[in-house]
Parts: sequence; C-alpha cells; structure tokens
Amino acid sequence: MGVRAGLLLAASMLVATPVCAQSEQVRRGPAPAWVTPSELMPVPASVSGPIFFRRQDVAVHLSDKGQAHYTGYRIKILDSSALQIGNISIAWNPGAGAPIIHGIKVFRDGQVTDVLKNASFEILRREDQLEAAMLDGTLTAVLRVPDLRVGDEIEVDLTTFSSNPGLGQNEAGILTLGTGPAPGRYHLGLSWDEGREPKLKVTPDMTAAMLKRERAVDFRFDNPPLASPPKDAPPRYQWQRVVEYSDFADWAALSRHFAPMFAKAATPATDSPVRREASRIAAAEARPLERAAAALKLVQQDVRYIYVGLNGANLIPATADETWQRRYGDCKGKTALLLALLAEMGIDAEPVLVNSSGADDGLDQRLALPQLFDHVLVRAHIDGQTYWLDGTLPPVAVPSARPVFPVGWALPLTAKSSGIEKLAWQPAAAPDEINLFEIDARAGFDKPARIVSTEIVRGVKGLQKQLAFASFGAAQLLEAFRQNAIGEVWQAIDDVQWRYDQKAGASILTISGTGTVNWDDDGDGAKSLALPGGGFSPPERRVRAPDQNRDAPFYTQPEYTCHVTTVRLPSSTEPKRWSSKPSFDTRLFGRNYHRAWELRDGAIRMIRGSRIEQPEIDAATALRDNARIAAFDNSMGWISYNPSDKKASVGSGETVPATFDLDWTAGNVPCASPAEIQ
Repeated sequence: MGVRAGLLLAASMLVATPVCAQSEQVRRGPAPAWVTPSELMPVPASVSGPIFFRRQDVAVHLSDKGQAHYTGYRIKILDSSALQIGNISIAWNPGAGAPIIHGIKVFRDGQVTDVLKNASFEILRREDQLEAAMLDGTLTAVLRVPDLRVGDEIEVDLTTFSSNPGLGQNEAGILTLGTGPAPGRYHLGLSWDEGREPKLKVTPDMTAAMLKRERAVDFRFDNPPLASPPKDAPPRYQWQRVVEYSDFADWAALSRHFAPMFAKAATPATDSPVRREASRIAAAEARPLERAAAALKLVQQDVRYIYVGLNGANLIPATADETWQRRYGDCKGKTALLLALLAEMGIDAEPVLVNSSGADDGLDQRLALPQLFDHVLVRAHIDGQTYWLDGTLPPVAVPSARPVFPVGWALPLTAKSSGIEKLAWQPAAAPDEINLFEIDARAGFDKPARIVSTEIVRGVKGLQKQLAFASFGAAQLLEAFRQNAIGEVWQAIDDVQWRYDQKAGASILTISGTGTVNWDDDGDGAKSLALPGGGFSPPERRVRAPDQNRDAPFYTQPEYTCHVTTVRLPSSTEPKRWSSKPSFDTRLFGRNYHRAWELRDGAIRMIRGSRIEQPEIDAATALRDNARIAAFDNSMGWISYNPSDKKASVGSGETVPATFDLDWTAGNVPCASPAEIQ
C-alpha cells in the first residue's frame, strides 16, 4: 500500500546515492531442508532460443518467522544475447534477514567453477525509487559472473526472506509461471510448518500439474506451452498459471485485520496540533462538505508525498501526529491524518483499500491478498452523499463522487468487518478529453487564419497536466509553446492560457495565434479541407484463434473523447456552395460514434464524439458487429466549397454548437449521440 500510479513523479527532486556496506550481509550456507531441487532435464539436440532451463525451482516456505523464498536454476546459454544472465542481482529488506547464497557455479566441458571462490557480491544500500518519492530501505547485492561464455551452464541457488509486522502471523502471496517461458523444466512449490497451512486457490491451467504432499503442494512442467489469454478479453482473463495462498479467511478478515491499525493511527494525542487544525477549519467553514474539502486541501498541500516502507511501514500507517510533525507521508499516513481531522469535526469516514492502476478486474474472484491493493483512500459520508478523498493528489483535487483512479473494487477497513465492494461502472457523463479547434478563415483561402485551440482534460491525465503546467509562469508557458509548437500548423502564437478548473475537475489549455490552413485545390475555384479531429478509423474485427476461449467477452478500455471544430468561412464565398461529409450516429462493439454538422452564421460547425458505453460485449454481439464494419463511415471530416455546385449541403438538419457557443467544461456537452442507437 502506498505505491501509486506515476502521478507525482514530476514533483520529486530527490537523488539516490549508493553507499557500500559490508559484504558479510550476504551469507553462505546450504539449501533449506524443505528444498529438493528438480532433476536436470537433458538439453535437446533441436533446442532453439537463447537459453534452455535444465531446471528452475521456485519454492516458498511458510513458518512463524514469515516466508522463505528459494530460487534455484541451471541454465544452458545458447546465444550471446543471453550472457547478461551472468549479472546477478538480489534485493531484500534487511528487517527480514539477509539472503543466503547456496552456490553459484559455471559448468563448461565437464569442468565446474565455483564462482564465489574468486568473486563476491557488492552490497549497495540504495533507495532506487527515490525519484518516485519512495523510501523502503531495500538492500541490493550484485555480482557479475566473470568469463561467462556461450555454451556454458550457470547454476544459481539462493534463499531470501520476507516478514512484515503489518501482517502479524498472517502470510499471503502469489506463485506464477509466466505465459511465455523459455523451454525447459519448471517447478513451483509451496510448503509450510505444521499448523501453518494457508488457503489455496489455483487457476484451472495449474490444476492438472498439482501434486499435494503433507504440508506442501508442487507444480511441475516440462517445456510448458505458451499460455495465450483470449484476445481482447477483459483483464481478469489474463490471470493464468497462478497459485494464490493466504492466511486470511476472506476479505472481511482482511478488513478486520487492518481496521484497528488505521483507527489507532487516526487518533491524535490530547494536546495534538492536529486537533487544533481541525478546530480552526471548523471555525472557518460552516458546512460539513466545505470542512471536508478544507481538511483534504490541508493534507494535500501542507504534507508532501513520500512513500515510507521502512521497518514494516509498507503496511502499517504512520500516525496522524507523526505525519503532521514530519510534514510528509505516504497514502497511509495522509489517510490517517485526514481521518483524524474529519473525526474531530464529526464527519463520518473510513479508510478504503483500492488498486489505483486499474488492475482490479476480477478481484472478487481472488483470495484475500493484501498485495492486490496499492493505495488507500478516505470515503466520507456527508449529508446523505458519499465522497472520496485522496490526500496524495495535488491540492486542486476536491472530494468527488468517485475515485479519480479507475477503481472497480474497494475494501473498506471497518470494525464491523466489511467485505469487498464493487463500484458500479457507468459511462462517463463528461468527456475525458475535449479538443476545441476554431479556424477563422474569413480573410480568404490564401491568407493565414486566426486559430484558437483549447484542450480540456479530466481525471488522472488532467492532474498530471496540472503538475506539469502549474510550475510555469504565463511568460514561460508562452515561450515554451513558441519554441516547440510553431511549425506545420502555427505560424505565430500570440497567447497561451492555462488553468485548472476545480469545479469541472479539468486542466484547460488555450493557445491563440495564426496558422496555415492547407486547403486542397480541387480546380475551377473549388477548395476542400479535412478538419482536425473529424474522422473515425473503422474498428478492428473482434475475432480469436481457434484454440482460444470463443465464449469470453470482448473488452474495450473505457474512454470518452470529443472533437469540436468551427471554421469561419472565407467572406468571399457563398454559404450555399459549401458541403460536408455526412453526419452519422452508430454503435459498434459497445462504442458510441457520433458526428454532426451545421452551417450557421457564416461558419461550419462540426462535433465528433466517441464514448465507450459498454466495456464488455458478448461473443454474439461481436459477431454481429463484425458484419457491420463494412458499412462504417471512415471518411475524414472533409468540408468542400464548389462555386458551381447547386446541391451542396452541410449536415442533416442538426443543431451544432460552435467552439465559442458553450461552456465546454460543463458536464452535459453534446458530444455523444442524443438518443440510444444501435
């Protein structure tokens, strides 16, 4: 928890410097008794590829001391591109104990070389993710095997350890075999001390290979085939060749385990300055929602984000008082501080675990694994409404009806032991991105046009732009665009304006200047122009290979984009001689396609929207829509002027707003089809 999407990377200016430590921190010793390396697989005469795994053993053992992870392999090097496997790197948390190296050997022409006889690991203590504002105390050991050659076999055996105080006596994790492993022999194993047997969940493709022993399970494969998930299937279908194990009985047990940690961390001391801050906010703001917004902004603005994973703190939150005193914290510490402020003001709220990367599809089908979450938010209940608050976001992010990140499942941490909850998906009401483009060509076809371009971006991408642009002054921003944007379109840029609209939750960038309009000369005074953002590419057919699951649904990543282009026509032309490509409304593969035109007040107005209204469609719908692709209008957004055309027309009677007619940051802009269409 606390490891988030790369939203805040641009804000970090920390620098990592390796510091040498004593080499004794990597120990030598025999393999654990619970490890039995696989028999070596002969190298086939017809083997192909850069390497062959004569064996690879990955085994985990559970005990009261935590988890021990054994990795052992013997690899035949068949190509020079594979010599890099001689660069061995081990990373570990020193709080769980140093790794034990059982042996590193090179086999060549019947001779065996003990690599560790004349080489040793270099130990680096480094925060290799400081640029991402992360502190985790990880140690890294590196060794470069000397004189490694094509044809050699390298054998490595080692054990590392993990133990997290935040889990108590509970352990959980995942074993997986990749979807495209190199040829060879593979073994995955899980064993446990008496009384430590975890819950297990195995994907169907692993079941046939499972061998159950007393206090252990093993999975063995020789030359495992490629595991190809169904093409274009929802993300949950990517979950293949996986073994899950967990001591948590269910999601409610996981909630019950972590809830007291946050309750304790969110309780400030009697004389805490956090209580005084809450009193100050309450005195300044009358309404609960305004108080919650002020508390959120305080945590976002006055406490900088740094992930703290030292000494088991990757799961245990720092207290509200510690976080306020340090003036830095990760998502856990910021959440505890925010909960403390809200509680002092009488606002009901709880911490909620989520996966911020959008990788939570099918989470309800998983065992209760803490590793499946990477972020914690605050969910507040105010005046009968639910609001999500994220203290790690920039201070322009306000309490919202849904999390900013694409969250499908959430686990509230409550004393009453909440289960995992599904956040119902619905099509976006407002576009994620709107591009407005106004071309004032009234001076004529052969004259530079006045151009105004506006970009409106919401969600995570909008916040990323806020971080990027907020550090620039107006003059700096103007100069940056003059240096980088003038070229094919822009001849001159007169003004650049940027702001973040908190009400709309959007970054708004407007560029004004003059530019070249590349009218096509169609002869005899006729002209034509393809408008920016006016066309659609036809969708691809949704088909799968015969050996894939034909019944699995097809998936499209949700998005909603809109292009609005207005062209003020040359004053010398007759409006009735202008024409456009057709308007259309259609829906294919769950996507709404909309394009409309209107000629009014000497300007052609075009709007083109694309919105996912059904991320998943069944195979029957995909088959139907495959047959409809041939009729899809994939023309570009052409407008044409022909002084001799007496049947010219623009649009089909629609009313289309110009770029300057509406507040395009509003939530009800007409970018999608006005009615349900098929």
